[in-house]
Amino acid sequence: MRLDHISYACSNNELADVVQRIGGDLGSTFYDGGRHPSFGTRNFILPLADGSYIEVVSALDHPAALKAPFGRAVQQSAEDGGGWMSWVVATGDLSTIESRLSRKAAPGHRVRPDGLDLHWRQIGVLDTLDHPQSPFFVQWESPATEHPSMGGSGNGISVHRIDISCPSHDLGPLADQLAPVAGLVNWVSDSEEVQRGVVCVWFDTPHGLICID
Repeated sequence: MRLDHISYACSNNELADVVQRIGGDLGSTFYDGGRHPSFGTRNFILPLADGSYIEVVSALDHPAALKAPFGRAVQQSAEDGGGWMSWVVATGDLSTIESRLSRKAAPGHRVRPDGLDLHWRQIGVLDTLDHPQSPFFVQWESPATEHPSMGGSGNGISVHRIDISCPSHDLGPLADQLAPVAGLVNWVSDSEEVQRGVVCVWFDTPHGLICID
């Protein structure tokens, strides 16, 4: 398992400003990632040098955004003020996680502006609504050469750590599956009054360590 990407949710009206702010802080540029037709969302992508990427995502005015778990999560996060919504872990085989959760992974796809249709399967999005400190899981079906991190190797930006707030320091029902990536997590609060979930992501950059909250 490895870190695949981190998702930052915002409203459609805020999308351009958020992309400009994060890109400016990190000294790199996002590109238009296209739309998730079955989720009712769209995103912008910033590839990173460690094979992961940042996704800034917003919900569209589309019925799918209210029906699909991912669309609902994005919409809810934006309505709550936006910010880091989740971190996402990639695996080559979701079968163990499917067995543990007693359900099958759902298909996902995104159509890029150039027409390329990316495909994957994902599971655990609904669990992140109850356990926002937990990641959800993806298994890519498109070729590795089309992964959204492609092109990031030259920018020198990588994830250093993920600051997460959760009084119980609990990564959720699949915590035992996360040993390969658990070292990225830094618990930042023991207070019951602080909202759980990702509060800041630290990035190694050519200009030093930078926190995006």
